[in-house]
Amino acid sequence: MTERMKLLMTQEPADNMNETKETLAQYGFAVNFCMKDGEEIIERVQSDCPDVVIMDLFMTHIDSIGVMRAIRKKKPEKLPMFVVYSSFDSPVLEREVMSAGATYFVLKPFNLGDLAENIVRLSKHRNQRSKGGIRQSGFDSGSLELRVTEILHQIGVPAHIKGYHYLRDSIILSIEKPEIINAVTKQLYPTVAKKYETTSSRVERAIRHAIEVAWDRGDVEVLNGYFGYTIQGSRGKPTNSEFIAMISDKLRLQMRNAG
Repeated sequence: MTERMKLLMTQEPADNMNETKETLAQYGFAVNFCMKDGEEIIERVQSDCPDVVIMDLFMTHIDSIGVMRAIRKKKPEKLPMFVVYSSFDSPVLEREVMSAGATYFVLKPFNLGDLAENIVRLSKHRNQRSKGGIRQSGFDSGSLELRVTEILHQIGVPAHIKGYHYLRDSIILSIEKPEIINAVTKQLYPTVAKKYETTSSRVERAIRHAIEVAWDRGDVEVLNGYFGYTIQGSRGKPTNSEFIAMISDKLRLQMRNAG
């Protein structure tokens, strides 16, 4: 029987804990709750050794950034995966949270099932890497997905919007099948739409929205590193296909060099 991953989550007693616990249990998590108190989380991480910590951005005594920094300073044998959520949308704070060691920064409200699925996927990657199952140089399917995820975070595409997931899959598809970028409407969008049980037009609109959000809130230096010519002067946004092609080309080149 597969051992369940231990998950520690901040949640007030008045919230529907049973529903949350049941949802997360479906994805293989053994859930424990704690108060929205940074000091308590630090103590519980030391005593319970959770695999995953889901916590509020702002909490009593110590905020999430302070919690992650404090835990890292203690150098535990096993560092949990940190997920931080907030109802306050701030690109500056999001970058601070990610820099402090979070895997995800999620805006409320969010779909708990989608978040749990992503946590499971990245947890498997971390476990394989720690056991030597994933090469540190080069890319396999797991490390490629993680690299694309990191780039989307750097650029400023928030993980809670649909376009984030569509973009990630589109970039991976374009790396695996370079020719698909020449058939975005006929092949790429329909392939992504089929996976998420939606329509090609919705995929196109969601990706466009994700790019617009990144351009409005993203770090100009990071954007310039990927899309230099497109953000000069009028800060014109790249088209969906340009965005996908530029990221996939850069990653493909990295894969070639790593090999």
